[in-house]
Amino acid sequence: MPEDAIEVPKELREFMLEGAEETFLGQKNGAYRQYRYGNLHIREYDDKFLVHTDKVDPRENPLGHLVQDAPEILVSLACAVFGGTQVAKKFSNKRHSLASGLITSIISGYVGYVATKKIKNHLE
Repeated sequence: MPEDAIEVPKELREFMLEGAEETFLGQKNGAYRQYRYGNLHIREYDDKFLVHTDKVDPRENPLGHLVQDAPEILVSLACAVFGGTQVAKKFSNKRHSLASGLITSIISGYVGYVATKKIKNHLE
């Protein structure tokens, strides 16, 4: 849960802003639904809502949202592309090149994501 997330237990009050739109944008983090209302990102769980404010609304500016609010996604994609292409260049056999490149892309992307997420959480 982000440090700035506000937890609203459902037992206190069923919470939902009028005009909030259900969305697939954003990481669900175990929520079964999520909503957006301007820069608010609302995740709905069985027993609570978690609400936090994004710096950029991804519906208005997807790239700006990735840069400001989810840089770990951009870093993981860059690591995946770079790692996969570097390993694929090492193989002359196309079949091995594709398989190795794909595996390396997945691992590189995951490592980049986890490392960036840890740094981001440490800075918040």
